Amino acid sequence: MVALAGCLYKFTGGGFPPEIRTVAILPFDNLTPEPTLTQEVSDSVRAALQGRLGLRQAGEASADAVVRGSISRYDPDVPVAYTGGENSQVTVTKRLVQVTVTVEIVNKDGKSLWQRSGMTVEGDYEPGRETEAQARGRALSKLVTNIVDGAQSQ
Repeated sequence: MVALAGCLYKFTGGGFPPEIRTVAILPFDNLTPEPTLTQEVSDSVRAALQGRLGLRQAGEASADAVVRGSISRYDPDVPVAYTGGENSQVTVTKRLVQVTVTVEIVNKDGKSLWQRSGMTVEGDYEPGRETEAQARGRALSKLVTNIVDGAQSQ
């Protein structure tokens, strides 16, 4: 892993047109039974766009770009690894948290700058050693990486 400590360069706006300097992140529509996801996704996306792309937060009416999206699926308990024990007892040793979202970034004229539909991200955890919340954090980290990478590829 290469660290760029003290680097004086900044990716302002990533791959967006140069006029995109501010962004409004609208609350994601949450179609899942997990109420905290709306805030967690919004906070993660906001932090990534500000920190990694150098965009400043603005209100929807004055922002150069708007991020909107929906969370269509949340599955906190997908078993993926098992061990067999005595008396034919099976123990789940690894589980996944899966989050599926649709994201779009549009400019102030409504033109799509980047979008992705049905993007599923995952975070794994070992029951008893880690929590679902830790795995959800890893999944959201992958989500924002996908958004930032997509935005920079424009």
